[in-house]
Amino acid sequence: MLDAARRLMSPSARSDVPPFMVMDVIAAATRIEAAGGRVIHMEVGQPAAPAPRTAIMAAQAALNGPLRYTESLGIRPLRERIARHYGEIYGVDVAADRVVVTTGSSAAFILAFLAMFEPGDRVAIASPGYPPYRHILAALGCEPVLIETSAQTRWSIDGAMLRAQHARTPLAGVLVASPANPTGTMMSPQALADLIATAEELGIRFISDEIYHGLDYTMPAETAARLSQQAVIINSFSKYFCMTGWRIGWMVVPEPLVRTLDRLQGNLAISVPTLSQIAALAAFDGRAEMDAVKHGYEENRRILLDGFPRAGLDTFLPVDGAFYLYADVSRFTNDSADFARRMLEEVHVAATPGIDFDPVRGGRYVRFCYAASADDMHEAVARVGNWLAGR
Repeated sequence: MLDAARRLMSPSARSDVPPFMVMDVIAAATRIEAAGGRVIHMEVGQPAAPAPRTAIMAAQAALNGPLRYTESLGIRPLRERIARHYGEIYGVDVAADRVVVTTGSSAAFILAFLAMFEPGDRVAIASPGYPPYRHILAALGCEPVLIETSAQTRWSIDGAMLRAQHARTPLAGVLVASPANPTGTMMSPQALADLIATAEELGIRFISDEIYHGLDYTMPAETAARLSQQAVIINSFSKYFCMTGWRIGWMVVPEPLVRTLDRLQGNLAISVPTLSQIAALAAFDGRAEMDAVKHGYEENRRILLDGFPRAGLDTFLPVDGAFYLYADVSRFTNDSADFARRMLEEVHVAATPGIDFDPVRGGRYVRFCYAASADDMHEAVARVGNWLAGR
């Protein structure tokens, strides 16, 4: 009887995915703060700034009326505004009918994987890379294929690497991000074009994660929408527009997938939260405010690039975009989880161990997010420098 009860309550095998370690770091930092400590948060990829005032004002006004379900694909004015955004920023003509509004980029990945892949399909992703890529794929019955990157390809997958992996074991898809998480590195327009061309030649479906677009410092970010009508583009209001908790994102998809995604979203979520859609539409009118926030990230980036080498962290990947610095800590340890835990406990600087992003080489790296204030960045450099000097 007891064994039968246990079987009834046991979770499914496919739910056995690893935790997203950054959430564990947040929990540990919260305990320190509850005890009265002051933590400098550099663990989670979350802007410290609020949403644009235009978005907040639109949401406040909407609270006076009913907030009902919307079309599963999103309210038409928001889809049209997102389409217009591609013309304004990239000079690309995108039809509003190809835009799908989602509950953050996280829901977009789930929808994309369900619409594009069958259980057992193999999907290539870069290592290091965002952990939920592989966790969501695994939970849906697909096989994430990690392709190790290096300085030779600026920590991105290139066409030769994709071709070699596909020759070993056929791939159904490939997902790339530029700017990337956790590295902050970017692909040049030519590198992105070459990779898309290789994928399409080989019959591999292409997904471009563009959620850090707008946060580029060394070169303009290129969109896959300019390079292919077959690629699926995923973006979000979370990063550039500082709307993480609003949970609002979007996809640009090939026309044949639109009805599929409409059916999936209608069944899985009915629609995206109406209040967030209204706020997101107004957020586009707050770009001047968001550009000022971006300039703050640029200053924070300068503080870390100048200060961390003096503190003892003098090796890191190119810091092209997003708001991350991926630092090599191997001169101190090969256990980045222990390094991050001790740094949090001893000097109250929270960062994410690289093992979260790279199961093979991540013990040598720690990711620092520089989306907080300049004062916090100066203080973090001082705290980390004093701590490392005493090791």
